[in-house]
Amino acid sequence: MLGDFVTGAGYLPRGFRLLWARGSRRYAVLPLLINLLVFAVLMLMGMNAFGGLIDSLMPAAGGWWAVLARWLLWLAFGISLLLLMFFTFTLVANLLSAPFNGLLAAAVEYQLRGQTIDPPPDWAQLLRDVLPVLLNETGKFAYYLAWALPLLLLFIVPLLQLLAPAAWMLFSAWMMALQYLDYPMSKQQLRFRQVRTSVGQHRWLSLGFGAAVTTGTLLPVVNLFVMPAAVAGATALWLERFTASAVGDQDR
Repeated sequence: MLGDFVTGAGYLPRGFRLLWARGSRRYAVLPLLINLLVFAVLMLMGMNAFGGLIDSLMPAAGGWWAVLARWLLWLAFGISLLLLMFFTFTLVANLLSAPFNGLLAAAVEYQLRGQTIDPPPDWAQLLRDVLPVLLNETGKFAYYLAWALPLLLLFIVPLLQLLAPAAWMLFSAWMMALQYLDYPMSKQQLRFRQVRTSVGQHRWLSLGFGAAVTTGTLLPVVNLFVMPAAVAGATALWLERFTASAVGDQDR
């Protein structure tokens, strides 16, 4: 159990290394640029809105208490922005990057197999996949909301509040595993329900990977690069652990 968890977590740094491979780099550039754009827009919008709010609440002149209050408010804003980045930034960036992430997953798979099984991914395929991919992302978001909203209630229920942070971290790890493992698996025409079943059969590997992605998403600067690395790492995890396990089961 612990060994699988650690092994799964190791696939995120593996994904970072895979991004530098010659066949994968070009497909990692667009998701990375989308990440940077979404990050910049959300950051500027948040800072402008919050700066205006502070100016309206705090006097223009004041003593040391006003300066301290401003610093405390900006600190609270920074913490809130970190949480906002995890939810909004991850959601928006994944939605916009989904078609490109599919190409990246295909390129990484092609590279890891080291043989001509499928032709290299092309941009024409991107255009054909846009609508199905966006519909799939909408389905994942609906699944996320169906579980997230009840879990959020734990934070306001007495006694259950003690369990809420651990439950939310576990759920976040599960969702990150589903989010990124879906890219290589959907290329095999697997539906999201089948993806959930397969990920559940490799629960601790998947949770370890998802926990690493969740942690990376919360780290400033690192979070800008996590998405393409997670796609690459998930593809390697699926190819080396999920499909190898399936072949082993068939041989027995």
